[in-house]
Amino acid sequence: MTALTGIRTSYDGLEDLVRAGALGPDPGTLRVAVAFTTRQAVRHDGRGTGYRNEVLSLRLAEAVGSCAVEPGALPDSAVEECVGADVARLLEHPLLPVRVAALDAYLMHVLPHTQANGARPVPLPAGSSLEKSRARAQAVVGLLDLPPGATVLVVGVVNSLLEALRSRGLRYIPCDLKGGATEWDEPVVADALAAAGRCDALLVSGMTLGNGTFEPLRRHALAHGKQLVMFAQTGSAVLPRFLGQGVSAVCAEPYPFFWLDGGPGVLHRYDGSCPGGGR
Repeated sequence: MTALTGIRTSYDGLEDLVRAGALGPDPGTLRVAVAFTTRQAVRHDGRGTGYRNEVLSLRLAEAVGSCAVEPGALPDSAVEECVGADVARLLEHPLLPVRVAALDAYLMHVLPHTQANGARPVPLPAGSSLEKSRARAQAVVGLLDLPPGATVLVVGVVNSLLEALRSRGLRYIPCDLKGGATEWDEPVVADALAAAGRCDALLVSGMTLGNGTFEPLRRHALAHGKQLVMFAQTGSAVLPRFLGQGVSAVCAEPYPFFWLDGGPGVLHRYDGSCPGGGR
């Protein structure tokens, strides 16, 4: 079983399918061997602003599932609570990021990023942090099928993505829960759903899984027939399961992420046109 073709479900519904063993082994029989957090601060050369990342990752056999969190928001005890716990137990954890990382690890284990499961590998060349960021941005933005002049809601502000959109003649509304301004002093809105009606398509970070804002955006895209392209370090194995159910394409980037290493890497793009892609 490689996709949810024909099954209309929500994020909660996907969790229920996993709990029931409908997509693979009973999650109660699978235990997380390693849990860890990755913390990063970055300011690319030539950029005036920087940012921080913090990601919870869980190792299940050969798979690693991840969920980004706001820096400092995850208690240290969460990592210890995950080690040795079975996936079923972690899917009931009180912290949403733990539940997301557990679901991602399970789906990475049973539905890895392979062509048989709908993924198209995209090589990411070696380079500086900025070079790799820009290469990833081109891979992500290439999944949008829009004419010049169209407006894209960008949820989760990444400056390289904004650059890539401008290079294609696309306009955008940047959105982030923290608000603020972009590298170019453009205002960042905080309410994604309120801004979605003014946009032709949505380009959305997987972080929305971890803060609970993914479902309203998926429902908006589904109801209005808009493209919803996800760029996913968080939930890279989760989001392809929603292809054709509001999500039109996914650029999946499982751990280790591009910002951890200067060497070559690989992204996995899903657009629903491959076997197992959800359409």
